[in-house]
Amino acid sequence: MKEIVFLINQAEEGGYTARALGESIFTEAETMEALKINILEALECHFDIANPSTLY
Repeated sequence: MKEIVFLINQAEEGGYTARALGESIFTEAETMEALKINILEALECHFDIANPSTLY
């Protein structure tokens, strides 16, 4: 399996953004907990993962 690294920043307007390094994956959320969920969902969509429990 491939390792994906995300750069996480606080957004100026509030919340957080996450951008994958080396992949075209971007997501945002109001809280860090919601951002983690959004990252997993973005990975599922980007890589068409049928069983998301394999991500962690």
